[in-house]
Amino acid sequence: MAESLMNFPGILLTEQKDLRTYSPLTLAYLGDAVYELVVRTALVERGNCPVNRLNKMASDLVKASAQSQMAARIEPVLTEEEAAVYRRGRNAHSPTMAKHASMGDYRRATGVEALVGYLYLKGDMARVLELMDKGLKGEDDG
Repeated sequence: MAESLMNFPGILLTEQKDLRTYSPLTLAYLGDAVYELVVRTALVERGNCPVNRLNKMASDLVKASAQSQMAARIEPVLTEEEAAVYRRGRNAHSPTMAKHASMGDYRRATGVEALVGYLYLKGDMARVLELMDKGLKGEDDG
């Protein structure tokens, strides 16, 4: 994965915050963007390809059902701290829901996104990449 992703959080964060004070939906908001950036980076690093094909492949990997499947793959390897963040995200009551997802898939996806956002803010991009690699194994390579 690109080195730029490994160092990005340190560029922007000037002051350390207590990450436990962040709402799980705020963590998920950021985690959604980080998750998508990692997926897009991984797809582009595979080689040049038409943008509409890249977009289709990315959409298939970032939708709630795919993130829900990812949750099932990574849950067994989460630390206690990570599992707690995941559960907080999963159990958060969001005022919205994805159009084409079950409530269970949407909540598990929110948990994954909250965890990714948490790890990103913590500055542990290596762990984000490790979990996403494990979680995306078995997905269609496109």
